[in-house]
Amino acid sequence: MSRKFVVVLVCLAMVALVGTGVAQQEEPPKQPPPVAGVQPVVLGITVDEVVVVAKGWSAKKQILGKAVYNDKKQKIGKVDDLIIAPDSAISYGIIGAGGFLGVDQHDVAIPAKQFKIKKGKIILPGATEEAIKALPKFEYAK
Repeated sequence: MSRKFVVVLVCLAMVALVGTGVAQQEEPPKQPPPVAGVQPVVLGITVDEVVVVAKGWSAKKQILGKAVYNDKKQKIGKVDDLIIAPDSAISYGIIGAGGFLGVDQHDVAIPAKQFKIKKGKIILPGATEEAIKALPKFEYAK
């Protein structure tokens, strides 16, 4: 065999091997066939959802433990907890008023829709510390 012919055969063999490797890589993973009426389970979130989530409020960094003010810029308490309803909506903020280091603190549940955010501060319009203390005390279910 001529040297030229051998080089061509080797090149063709390499192309054939690389071509099958590429074809194997491009093949999508096999998934079970869809079942009527059943949604596939997706774990985690997409890259696009990460961007949206990152722009949202962080309960730990921006809400919990933060002071709550009334519309007269008076501190009336702080956010101690958020209550998540069974439908996954935040329903209530638990506000602690009065007390010192948690002693004699009066916790109350305030509907989330009553809170406002102004210039990064949590505002509860029309509230006073006395009004908060007059509300029924919130206690967790046992």
